[in-house]
Amino acid sequence: MDLFLLKKVITVIIMPINIVILLLVAALIFKGKNNKASFRCLLFAIIILLLGSLAPISDRFMYVLESQHPVYEKSNKKIDYIIVLGCRHTSTQNLPATNELASCSLQRMVEALRIYNLHPEARIITSGYSAADTVSNAEKVKQALVMLGVPEHKVINENFPKDTEEEAQLISPRVQDTNAILVTNADHMPRALGYFNAQGVYPIPAPTGHWVKNIDGEKSWAYYIPSSRKLNQTTIAWYESLGLIVQWLKDLFN
Repeated sequence: MDLFLLKKVITVIIMPINIVILLLVAALIFKGKNNKASFRCLLFAIIILLLGSLAPISDRFMYVLESQHPVYEKSNKKIDYIIVLGCRHTSTQNLPATNELASCSLQRMVEALRIYNLHPEARIITSGYSAADTVSNAEKVKQALVMLGVPEHKVINENFPKDTEEEAQLISPRVQDTNAILVTNADHMPRALGYFNAQGVYPIPAPTGHWVKNIDGEKSWAYYIPSSRKLNQTTIAWYESLGLIVQWLKDLFN
């Protein structure tokens, strides 16, 4: 098993919902043999599931990540590159490229298009490998941008990076000593900037795809009911937080 696949497997195992499943399995295994241990596993599973599904907790957790960088506004200086980090898509024969993008890729592509309209002098760098698909994410995002009016020669593909660290390593030499804007999801931006900064590149952050829109606004009663969407939000915030910890540890020992 290569290191990239091993990282993905470990990441899946330590996600909240999978921890809950493992605790429930353990509760069944211990039932009748060690009822106290079985009860504790069941209790911890319920607590994790409940806390992760509650909007007040999930939103605050996510807001810590998303609030670190403001939304990009037009600057007076010339922009050389708009970097769009990769996410996911599914290629089909019946849908246009804009419909084939997963929500994270679509959000990043739309933000890149918005910024390109502010800075038409810039070139756009799309990134991301193909995974199990026949087309790379970089190419699919490029197809969507061209479909929406960006000249094809203004988009550069980086088809091979598998994760954010590889994206930073591959793209940084191209954008060194230039004015570059980095587009990715708001929750992912702190970690993404860390990898680029480690390469000596300091792009302007342009976060998009915010989960938490109005943290202090008025809320209805439904806001306080457990939600599967909030569990998904907590999972993503948990993933990014673990990624930041791993990043910090790597920097500490390098």
